[in-house]
Amino acid sequence: MSQASVQRPLFARRWWGLLAVALLPLALLGAFGPERAPLADSLAMPLFIAALLSMFVGLPLFRRYKHALIACGRALNGADEGAAWAELALAQRYGLLGALLPAWFAALGRLADLHGVPVLLLVFASVLIAILYRLPRQLR
Repeated sequence: MSQASVQRPLFARRWWGLLAVALLPLALLGAFGPERAPLADSLAMPLFIAALLSMFVGLPLFRRYKHALIACGRALNGADEGAAWAELALAQRYGLLGALLPAWFAALGRLADLHGVPVLLLVFASVLIAILYRLPRQLR
C-alpha cells in the first residue's frame, strides 16, 4: 500500500472537517442566535472590511502550501516521502485556517447585524479559497 493511498483519505477528512468548523459558528448563530444583535450596528461595516482584508492573510500561506505540494510530488516513492506528506499536511492545515477567516468574520458580523448578502459573499469566498487547498489529482 503506497503512502499516497494512505494519506489521501486523511487529507480529505481534514479538508471537510475544517470546512465544517468554519461554517459551524454561522449555522449555530442562524439556528440558535440571539434575536437582536448584541454588538453595535456600527461594527458591521468594520467587520466586513476586516473580513475582506483577512482574505489576503492566505497569500503567504498558499505560497507555502504550493511549495510543500511541489516538494511532496517530487518526494513520491522516495526516502523522504513521509516527511514531505507531514509538511504538506501542516501547510494545508494552516492554509485552510487562513482561508476560512472570512467565514468566521461573517459569523461575528451576524452578531453586529451584518446583512445576509455580505455574509453569503464572505462564506462563498472562504469556500472558494478553501477549494484551492484540496489535494490535487497528481498526488492521488
